[in-house]
Amino acid sequence: MLKPEEKIKIIKDFKIHETDTGSAEVQISLLSKEIKSLLAHLKKHPKDFHSRRGLLKMVVKRKRLLNYLERKNKRKYNSILKKIGMKK
Repeated sequence: MLKPEEKIKIIKDFKIHETDTGSAEVQISLLSKEIKSLLAHLKKHPKDFHSRRGLLKMVVKRKRLLNYLERKNKRKYNSILKKIGMKK
């Protein structure tokens, strides 16, 4: 789980306008950070199957959001991939 300070910082970095907290870019970046922290948890606790299921749901949700962004705005899609450090 992300701390509120981390969430605020990520939202501040990826927001489109002043009151933006739910755009696809913000959601993708928050999910990516959460996925990274959950992967670290699962390396320490490999038998935590409940967390693994949550991780898979997050990965699928991020993939859906990335597909949506790719269809709607290819330039934003490419920029968000660079910012979060993902490959296509």
